[in-house]
Parts: sequence; structure tokens; C-alpha cells
Amino acid sequence: MYIEQLYTNCLAEAAYYIESNGEVAIIDPIREWQPYTELAARRGAKIKYIFETHFHADFISGHIDLAKHTGAEIVFGPNAHTNYLTTTANDNQEFRLGNICLKVLHTPGHTLESTSYLLLDETGNPHCVFTGDTLFVGDVGRPDLAVKSDLTMNDLAGMLFDSLQSKIKTLPDDVIVYPAHGAGSSCGKNIGKETFSTIGVQKRTNYALLIEDRTEFIKSVTDGLAAPPKYFFFDAKMNKEGYSTNTGKVDVTPINARDFKAFSSQKEYLVLDTRNPDDFEKGFVPEAINIGLNGQFAIWVGTLIEPTQKLLLVTDLGKEQETVTRLARVGFDNIAGCLDGGIAAWANAEFQTQTIKSIEATEFVSQKNATVLDVRKASEWENGVIENANLVELQHLESQLQIVPAGKLYVHCAGGYRSMIAASILKKNGFTDIVNVKGGFAKVKEAGMETVLPELAK
Repeated sequence: MYIEQLYTNCLAEAAYYIESNGEVAIIDPIREWQPYTELAARRGAKIKYIFETHFHADFISGHIDLAKHTGAEIVFGPNAHTNYLTTTANDNQEFRLGNICLKVLHTPGHTLESTSYLLLDETGNPHCVFTGDTLFVGDVGRPDLAVKSDLTMNDLAGMLFDSLQSKIKTLPDDVIVYPAHGAGSSCGKNIGKETFSTIGVQKRTNYALLIEDRTEFIKSVTDGLAAPPKYFFFDAKMNKEGYSTNTGKVDVTPINARDFKAFSSQKEYLVLDTRNPDDFEKGFVPEAINIGLNGQFAIWVGTLIEPTQKLLLVTDLGKEQETVTRLARVGFDNIAGCLDGGIAAWANAEFQTQTIKSIEATEFVSQKNATVLDVRKASEWENGVIENANLVELQHLESQLQIVPAGKLYVHCAGGYRSMIAASILKKNGFTDIVNVKGGFAKVKEAGMETVLPELAK
């Protein structure tokens, strides 16, 4: 028996490769299918099953293309109704894979069709459980993402409680927990940094598994949920209804600087610059938004931009294909093209650029009466904020620009990645005097600035 977790950092997503006696099952594959077939080929094995834990909302699954290229059977749990050929398994149904077995555990709550898969080893004993978005390390799946359901968030939270109590907590303590996501995913409120655990550890440490009362559980898991990113329901619909298959390589259309400028002046196009923030700030196409490939790129693109938006790309040279591939993972296929030659071509054409000033945290702490914008998540504010800081989560910044103060504005996040995204959004919307604080809140505290509880900020 061989198990490999295939983790995609920019999605905070884990897919799984399971092999026994030359037969392979893939659980929750991302959109590009080649890594799975290549791994199976290297190991001299054949992909037999593709198991989906639910209709994913935060990425486009690769199950359709993978099945097309391998002949593997796509399996969903109960209540999964698709517009393409799949097997809808029954609760407790078992699927033989070489010398092992995968047992279906219907665990509704995150969504109606949510299903976990219990791996029974060669001796028939429980070895690990693939929990999808039902159980994470330190958290559970949010219960507000059901597609076309009349059930309320509280209804689903109640189902989740029942699933955890009857299907998950009853497993032996030494069973390994393999979830679909790690820290940074918006599929939970506060997922831990580890990407696997055990049932025993989670029973002792996971707040949701420690709650024994159903009513208290519902209140706890629904309290403080941020609105889901705007692309979630778009992706879930694609995963449920199907999508046009592709070869795994998306063509990137190069656009010369003059044509790129003409396109960018049209309202239906958005310029997305995927370079490192340190490079972006030195010069960029006017009104471009910076979301760097060096961070959780796909998640932030999906959170801040409409999936149907026509995009013009500015990338580092050689990063064009990677950018388009990572956009496709979250359903962003409407790419008009990429600036041929990168930002250097724009500069060589002597077209106007914009810049954003950045300063070190040590310089920031010496500023007197600075107007500060903190774009971290609300959960991060609980650990302290700068006194009198304006608190606006990056996810909501563009819809709350009316509360952002005019004039010189110092912007920070936790480490510097999100603050440049925020600065570019502000610049695009007419804010002219923006200063990005490098290193974010971590460096500000390190530089000696005192912090207060969030209720003492603005």
C-alpha cells in the first residue's frame, strides 16, 4: 500500500494518490490531470477510481479530464447529482483497490453530498480517513456552501454535528486524518497549519469535536463566518454540472505593448499583474491589480475578482504558462492575453507607469499621527492592532472604499503580500498617496510599536 499527499500551496488543497497492487485511486484531484497519470506511470500502476469528497467550491476539480484520459470511474457519495457520468455510491459501500478497500462514509454538513472515505488496510483494519471538507486539522468545514439547497446554514451545521459524532469520532484514535485543505483555505474558519493528523489528536484538540451539545455546536461553527469568496458558488456549479475538457495546457496569447494599452483602456478588461510585490511597486501598468504568484495567488484572485472577468496579464518572463494554469484551477478561463515581453516592453514603448512607495517597519514606527489601514482578517485583529488603525479586511476593501480615509495612507497586512494587493486596489480607485509597510504587522511589532485590542482602534 502506498499513499501520497499531493499538496497545492496556492489553493491550500490536498489531493491524494492511493495505490495497492498496481491499482490507483485519486481523491480530490485539481484541474490539471498530468501529475496523477505521470505518477502512476512512474510506479507502473493504473488509475482505477477518482473519488470526490463533494462538489468543491474553491477550485475546479480535474476529475472529468482525468477520467477521460484514464478511463477511471468517478465516484461521489450519496446525494451527488451530476450532469456527466459518475457513480453515486451508497453509505458504507466498499470499493476494492488491489489488496485494500475504501469505504464510503456519508458525512453531510459542509454540503449535502459531503463524503469521507475510510481506508481499510490489507488486514481489513481502519488505517486512515480522507475527510474532504468535513474535518480539518483544528477545524471543520463551513456549513454555508450548499448548491441549490433549501436548507439553512443551521440545518447543515446540525447535519455536520451528527456526521462528526456518528461517523468520525467513532473511528479508532490511531486512524490518520487526511483533510482536503490546510491553513489559508476559506473552506473553514481557522484551519491549522498541519496537513494531516489523527482522530485521537483531533478529539483532544479540535474545538468542534470537543463540543458535545448539538445546539452549542451549531452556534460555534456558524459564529463569525466571513462571507464566502465570490467565486465559490461559480466553481461549485462547474464541478456539479461539468465543464469543457482541456488538454491540461492552456494557450497564452502574447499581446504587444501598443495593443495591450488599447485593450487595457477598455472598461471590460482588468489588468492583473502577477509579479512579486517588490517588483510591482517600482513600475506597473496604470490601474493594474497586483496579486503575486509568490503567495496564495489562486485564492486571492478568486476572492477579489469576478470569475467571468476578462483579464489582461502582466507576468515575469517565463511565468505566463504557470499564471494561466493557476488561474484555470479556480475557473478563470477568460484570459485575453499576456503582455508580450513583460513590463520591460511597456517601458520600452515609453508608456506611462505608476508606482507605489514602500517603507521598512522601522521607518514606519517613527511616523507621527500616521493614518493606518490594516487589511488583515478579523480573526487576526484579535491578536492586536495598531492604535487608531482603520480596520478593513482585504476581501471587503473594494466594497468599503467609502470608509477608507483620504490623504496619506499607510497600508499593512500580516507579512506584506496582502498589503500590496490592497495598495494596488486603492491606486486603481483614485487613492494617490499610499505607503506600503514592508513586512506587515509582524515587522511592526518587532520594531517595537505597541498594539491595542481591536475595539480600541477605529
